[in-house]
Amino acid sequence: MGNRIYENLLPAPKNGGFKMDGYYIWCGSVVQGEDGKYHMFASRWPKEYGFAAQWLFNCEIVRAVSETPEGPYTFAEVIFERRERSYFDALNQHNPSVKYWNGTYYLYYFGTTYGGPIPAVGEKISQERDVEVWNRKRIGLATSKSIFGPWERPDAPLLEPRAPGHWDCTITTNPSAAILPDGTTYMIYKSREYAGSTLQLGVARAPRPEGPYTRMQEEPIFQFDNPDFHVEDPFLWWEDGKFHILIKDDFKNDSGGVTGDWGAGIYATSTDCLQWDISNDPKAYTRDVLWDDGTRTVQANIERPNLLFHDGKPTHLFLATGNGTQPWDFEGNTWSMVIPLKKTVSEHS
Repeated sequence: MGNRIYENLLPAPKNGGFKMDGYYIWCGSVVQGEDGKYHMFASRWPKEYGFAAQWLFNCEIVRAVSETPEGPYTFAEVIFERRERSYFDALNQHNPSVKYWNGTYYLYYFGTTYGGPIPAVGEKISQERDVEVWNRKRIGLATSKSIFGPWERPDAPLLEPRAPGHWDCTITTNPSAAILPDGTTYMIYKSREYAGSTLQLGVARAPRPEGPYTRMQEEPIFQFDNPDFHVEDPFLWWEDGKFHILIKDDFKNDSGGVTGDWGAGIYATSTDCLQWDISNDPKAYTRDVLWDDGTRTVQANIERPNLLFHDGKPTHLFLATGNGTQPWDFEGNTWSMVIPLKKTVSEHS
């Protein structure tokens, strides 16, 4: 099995995607709205807060719009406001993933809330507080009949962690859903057993996109013998009678992971969303980017893959990125970039 994403990558528009002066942009999920334009849902927080733990306390989800899939996208609005702390997503929202099915837009995301003051610009966040709030991540699902809202925001998480003793007892986060034609929805999520343990992925299923969701098996998918093989940032879709996934190769301690290239995307397929066949050529993309002006750069990070579809076929790959000499050491703002795919991506490789 070849890698039908990597084989069809085109040069990335250097002036495409979504950038905002003064803000870190992360994630980036795009859908065509009822107005015919392209709408990106992304995470942002002010650059003055820095890229470290502050994103977990001060992020919000925004919508940006473009006439074309490539962009550039222009900021349109903030989707959610902060609210009373008793709600699971009261003070922070992140990692949007937007879908459209049967007349409704579904915006999957995760949120956090926390005790104590909201951290100020320049305030150092202790490791203890960072871990405590990180463990409060919960998946939410907002819905709207229009891309312009209003969005019906949930009072409770879409999927809660399980009790201690399970591998996913700390958090539910990084949702990616595949909505089948009849509405049956499969959702992959991320969790782990305790702070610092291996990040793993689980899968839940529901009769409709809004739930209720039931875990499909006790154990995580993509289990590896080497504990330094980490995968995260799933993007799941259904096409041609099977499931497809992109995930980040987030290996630790120079273990090499699946691809041997840290931060690269892994491509795999499945007939049941449980047992996955990783491509013989597993790299779907790497941090080495060819731009449409002929230049190449090795990006500090390439994260949070999302695909745009036309007639059920992927046409554009969106990725969170930033320039820099090493991972997480960004020179300037981060942004959501886009890589067009060749039309032949719809063909089986």
